[in-house]
Amino acid sequence: MKKITLIALVLSMQSVFAQVNRFVYQVTMKPDAENKSDIKTENAYLDISQEKSVFYSENRVKRDSIMQKTFQSGGAISFNRDQMEGLRSNINYSVEKDKKDQKIFFKDRLGRDMYSYEEDRPLTWKILPETTKIGDYKVQKAETDFGGRKWTAWFTTDLSYQDGPYKFNGLPGLIVKVEDSQGDYSFDLMKNYKIAAFPTMNQFGNIIKVKRADYLKQQKKFFEDPMSFMTQGGGGFAQTRIGGGERGVTGPRGNGGRNPADLRKRMEERVKSEAKKNSNPIELP
Repeated sequence: MKKITLIALVLSMQSVFAQVNRFVYQVTMKPDAENKSDIKTENAYLDISQEKSVFYSENRVKRDSIMQKTFQSGGAISFNRDQMEGLRSNINYSVEKDKKDQKIFFKDRLGRDMYSYEEDRPLTWKILPETTKIGDYKVQKAETDFGGRKWTAWFTTDLSYQDGPYKFNGLPGLIVKVEDSQGDYSFDLMKNYKIAAFPTMNQFGNIIKVKRADYLKQQKKFFEDPMSFMTQGGGGFAQTRIGGGERGVTGPRGNGGRNPADLRKRMEERVKSEAKKNSNPIELP
């Protein structure tokens, strides 16, 4: 009996300290405007606490773990390039919502640095009377126009969080599903569970805070001239990109004996190829 009581107490304490709720969404995307048959699917996390929420790729957590072990070992532990390639993500950004100040911050890596801006466009929802059931949840329909697309969401008051994937929030419950009218992007809640705390994300380079309009200009420039975002003060192109990482994420110094000019060319071709394959972004101009 004492043993059972002790186990119950431990489980109770774990529940108390697990203050972050993780919601796992399946994200379906058609990022290539010229090839809508190329459908990308991956999981993303929406981690929610009382103070904030963060939306980001599941693959990012897995990549970060591998890269962190490599850095901590001083290169003694090498990463499997095929494994890293398998963890490539179309969700290279993260979205953090500050619940107290009701602000949304978008972060994306361009080259060596992370660019961050505060979202300046409020979401205006039209809540409709239509209801249905998705999985275990009774959901209600809502619509909004955002980022050049018309979105339909299904939210549930069974989960009291006024939150959702990506930048979506502000409905009377958690968004279980949201998709655009063209069927190019959809977010579907798969499961949820508690975690002890927000994971620590690897941060390379600087965090540069800009206005949204300035970020869009920098993003355009990055796709046109990626190498201008890769140089270091007085160091030139001294780092190589880790395959499967975020756009422009760099790894340990050294080029393995390869010609720096070839590395530059390969990097430039890869970034431009990625830009072409991502010609149908979630937010349209």
